[in-house]
Amino acid sequence: MHEPYKKKYNNPVTAVITGICDLFKKKEICGVLREADRLDGKTVFIDGASSGLGFAVAVAIAKRGARVMMACRSGIPEKGEKVKQLSGNQDIHMLHVDLTDLSSIRHLVSVIRNLDHKPDIYILNAGIVPKKSRKTPQGLEEMFMVNYFAKFVFIRLLIENGLIPDARYRMPDKSQPATGNRQPASRILFVTSESHRNPEKFDWDGFGNYKDYGIKQSMELYGYYKLLLVTFSRELSRQLNPDGKTITSVFAMCPGPVNSNIAREAPTIFQPLLKLIFALFFKSPAAAAKPVVYLAASPDLDGKPYDYLFLMSRQEIDEKAADPGNGKRLWELSEKLLKIAPLTL
Repeated sequence: MHEPYKKKYNNPVTAVITGICDLFKKKEICGVLREADRLDGKTVFIDGASSGLGFAVAVAIAKRGARVMMACRSGIPEKGEKVKQLSGNQDIHMLHVDLTDLSSIRHLVSVIRNLDHKPDIYILNAGIVPKKSRKTPQGLEEMFMVNYFAKFVFIRLLIENGLIPDARYRMPDKSQPATGNRQPASRILFVTSESHRNPEKFDWDGFGNYKDYGIKQSMELYGYYKLLLVTFSRELSRQLNPDGKTITSVFAMCPGPVNSNIAREAPTIFQPLLKLIFALFFKSPAAAAKPVVYLAASPDLDGKPYDYLFLMSRQEIDEKAADPGNGKRLWELSEKLLKIAPLTL
């Protein structure tokens, strides 16, 4: 039984303390990432790949021989060139996306659809902790959009375009001769957070509604949107892998506290202290990338429909996220929000 996480992530101070404590707790390691776990011939998509954990994952994945597609809002092309330099792999490609904008996500899917080599593995890593609420071009709240809804929209469009198999929309036409990489994605990974355990319940009535908030509420909402993301990941596995047969593995993981720039919008007065704490106690992005790379590359996970890791320890997700009823309701509300959004998909 996982210890209660109530109120451990509801403000920046308790979140930092909890993160540090979690690093020093003894955990049972679930597996080993071996040098032989290669990704030669695989195409791996990573969003939020221009900095922090996403950039470190791109380097690590590239070192294992994969063709890497880095989806970013900025850092094009210099970040891709840096990954080539650090990994020795020249098969690195940059894709532009603004995850606050539904039209940009739709454009990204159209680009992927027309690529000769479709991704075999999707790593959805991007996340933000803004200091206050901001509206997206479609009038949604920015953290809700980036940390949850953009993922739903992206996956939903991949399914609709036959890039992830799902009988409810359209399966890839296997009667046609294969050209390039026509195989459906084999793994989908969500980078999420143990803070998904913090919320006491779902706010179904307020789903998708724009909320005004400041820095004091940002961490609490961050945990709530991570709850939505973990719930979605579990429901996605149910939807993609019916009748006990694994077609596409869906994995989620928490990397633990990472020395990245996710707290860049914290109040200026706290920035020096946070940088010091992050440097002293938090994992480097390269070290934190290990469980992500394990979930992407390890053959130990072949045929597994779902898994959740905290660092390199296997955990049960929060019972609210695991509940099939909650998963179904989240999917239905997300579909409904797509229909009423200003952009027609």
